[in-house]
Amino acid sequence: MTSFHSSHSQKAAPSPAPRLGAATDEFFAEPGSPPVEWHVLDGLTPYPDALAAMEARVGAIADGRADEAVILLEHPPLYTAGTGAQDGDLLDRRFPVFSAGRGGQYTYHGPGQRVAYVLLDLKRRRQDVRAFVAALEAWIIATLAEFHVAGERREDRVGVWVRRPERPIALDGTTAEDKIAAIGIRVRRWVTFHGISLNVDPDLSHFSGIVPCGIRGHGVTSLADLGILVSMPEVDALLRRKFEAVFGETRAFAGDATSR
Repeated sequence: MTSFHSSHSQKAAPSPAPRLGAATDEFFAEPGSPPVEWHVLDGLTPYPDALAAMEARVGAIADGRADEAVILLEHPPLYTAGTGAQDGDLLDRRFPVFSAGRGGQYTYHGPGQRVAYVLLDLKRRRQDVRAFVAALEAWIIATLAEFHVAGERREDRVGVWVRRPERPIALDGTTAEDKIAAIGIRVRRWVTFHGISLNVDPDLSHFSGIVPCGIRGHGVTSLADLGILVSMPEVDALLRRKFEAVFGETRAFAGDATSR
């Protein structure tokens, strides 16, 4: 996931400023808004089920029938194709391929990767898609910092990157770097869906069937690959705490087996 797709009737005004100029550490809802509902799903969720649940919830949020939500889950091994996916970037159809409807190109999801689908109403916050993407990046970077991992943004590449100075320099003479977290969103009626994926301990060889996010010349990494062995509940707890620092209060969904 590397980009976003907007399908609301109004479009955010284009900005001539560099992408990194949209950096923001706060993206709060207006005063009096209810807390964001926080879901943590057990097991592996089939991608079509997650997509259907997002579609239904986005409609309910837009209509004022449901509160904003974040859904944390893992998928079985699969590839998703964003609206900008190129046929040549699918190298090996070793896993099921799904059309995602979000922005960006091909990405991989699978066990050991924490996916967070972020369903927020920008009408209650800020009708600025660039600032929303920047806030997602700030959320991930703050979470990684708790593990002493220096995540970084890039002007020409959405997502969060980690420098790998121990590896040979890149062909362009720059320090090697790997992507540790991807971002791909869609916006409908000013409600966001899809979201982020953070590599905790996935099988990194599974990324070899695609050109991840259409970006050649850079690799992928994970917390485990960086020597940081943590459980998914540990990651979830930090994600929630850092989410609240950027986006505001959450409340656990009572129906989740792992609600806390």
